[in-house]
Amino acid sequence: MDQATKTMIANLEKNTGKTLSEWVAVVNSSGFAKHGEIIKFLKSEHGFTHGFANLVAHEARGSAAANLAETTDLVAEQYKGKENLRPMYDKLMKEVGKFGKDVEAAPKKAYVSLRRNKQFAILQPSTKTRLDIGLNLKDVDPQGKLEAAGSWNSMCSHRIRATDLKDIDAEVVKWLKMAYEHS
Repeated sequence: MDQATKTMIANLEKNTGKTLSEWVAVVNSSGFAKHGEIIKFLKSEHGFTHGFANLVAHEARGSAAANLAETTDLVAEQYKGKENLRPMYDKLMKEVGKFGKDVEAAPKKAYVSLRRNKQFAILQPSTKTRLDIGLNLKDVDPQGKLEAAGSWNSMCSHRIRATDLKDIDAEVVKWLKMAYEHS
């Protein structure tokens, strides 16, 4: 389990007076089973923020990335059927590793979150032919390979689309490093 999730679990209890397992019991007794229903229930009936509601919903449904990571190589799963994209991911991780020892890679079910003090990027094999690099670069105008994320991912302000290993060049590393430095 990554440090961000551990902190969130601790804050859940601090803010609500109930542990994660106690909230899971509340959800299980509510009769709601779908992820969206659970989130709506926790937000409307218990005043949860989306992040805490999402945490509890995933835990209640047994789909939390932390639980999956204990039994599954999430990165390997992301690239099943998309093996051609894995060299791009590996190259990006090698470059990000040069930024500093404070980078934390937190694999999720569909992407890898890159964090420092906060998330600065995500690496997501979105299709069989494209790896998306989501970046948090507030107040930076899109230029070159950097485009506005739009509705692609609400956790990122910008995105770079890569379809070939040659797309992972100095410009991409520059944008990643800028996002890292601003986090």
